[in-house]
Amino acid sequence: MNVALAGVVIFVAMKKVLVITYYWPPSGGSGVQRWLKFVKYLPEFGWQPIVFTPENPSFDVKDLSLEAEISPDTEIIKLPIWEPYRLFKRIKAEKSNQQSDLINKKAGFFGKLLLWIRGNLFIPDPRVFWVRPASRILQDLIIANGIDVVITTGPPHSMHLIGLKLKRKLGVSWVADFRDTWTTWVMYESFYLSQPVRRLHKILERKVLKKADVVIAASRIYANELAQIGGRKVEVITNGYDPAEFSTTTDVMPENFVIRHVGVVDELRDPRPLLRAVAALIEQEDYDIQVEFIGNVNATLRDYIAADEAIKKVVSFKPYVAHSEVFDLYRTSAGLLLLPFRDMKGNIPGKLFEYLAAQRPILYIGPAGDSVDIIQSTGSGFVCEAGDVEGIKGAIRAIYTMFEAKEFNRNQNIEAFSRIQLTQKLSHILQTL
Repeated sequence: MNVALAGVVIFVAMKKVLVITYYWPPSGGSGVQRWLKFVKYLPEFGWQPIVFTPENPSFDVKDLSLEAEISPDTEIIKLPIWEPYRLFKRIKAEKSNQQSDLINKKAGFFGKLLLWIRGNLFIPDPRVFWVRPASRILQDLIIANGIDVVITTGPPHSMHLIGLKLKRKLGVSWVADFRDTWTTWVMYESFYLSQPVRRLHKILERKVLKKADVVIAASRIYANELAQIGGRKVEVITNGYDPAEFSTTTDVMPENFVIRHVGVVDELRDPRPLLRAVAALIEQEDYDIQVEFIGNVNATLRDYIAADEAIKKVVSFKPYVAHSEVFDLYRTSAGLLLLPFRDMKGNIPGKLFEYLAAQRPILYIGPAGDSVDIIQSTGSGFVCEAGDVEGIKGAIRAIYTMFEAKEFNRNQNIEAFSRIQLTQKLSHILQTL
């Protein structure tokens, strides 16, 4: 990095930060976005990121378009990972959707057995066998490259165990980033954990929280939960939107009244309250409404829609699209549907921030939580409880009025969620170490 001082250019060496992450392009989905964007913008704030990631990870969604986000100047180091749990998954179904397996209450005996194996034999998760070889290689790499700070991001929380080992061996400054929580995670109870295993999870969780120099959480509620468990301060850095992806105009008006949901729909995210409200509006008030789901949608919802003649006429499905393509979908939507995780008030869907930048009204259906606070503080949409069909109908009417007038409200104070500003906040934290 060059700094001009009184006409003299002085070279200032950037500090080095090692980012240990399981999810990295070509992995798709929301889990990869957070650190892909931090790595993109950290050099602007004097930090040279080095990424350490598995060479052969297992993930459900591939998105090759995300590889274009990686600077050719960013050093990526990959190490093969051994994941024996993949073999168990293949016995059940080739490349089954792991998250759907976790939350499917109707899973048969073999499905429940797989969950028990996953929960009780692979602690804290199936990536645990990467901890030892990764730690050995990284000890030499950290010393040889003069790395100043190590960052681990989870889940999977095995990544934090690598940080714990490096902290113990080298005393290196370590930041543990929690995109989701650990023992308070909504799917934690799905694994049929024995009491000894539960105790071990809590021991490992507390060690990470107490030994890390800095702990970061992706939401305020998550931070409070982790702070209570670890007895320490936890920083909050949410996810965000990349202004570079919204450089084109958002003033394109949608031609049809379409409410879209972009992302996974499963047993944790239930859009049926919206569909009931839409059906009532079409039947009672003759509204012309289309609902579109982009991404993986579970069989339960598809069956529900197929069984209702009125609803299935107005609902359509599209498969997962590359992240580079979603912005046109946002702009051509009249409204954007946001469904939080059930029973996870701290969960802020990553798409919320892109919805904000798209400047389209958000229809949030779910309980109070961090997402609601953001929507209300930015004036970006409507918040409804799942059981409030009349409230949902009223929100749709209001969005329809905006659509007919070809004038959408401008969301306020969203700059705080820019990936650039969030990376600046991260850099300030790193400077304290």
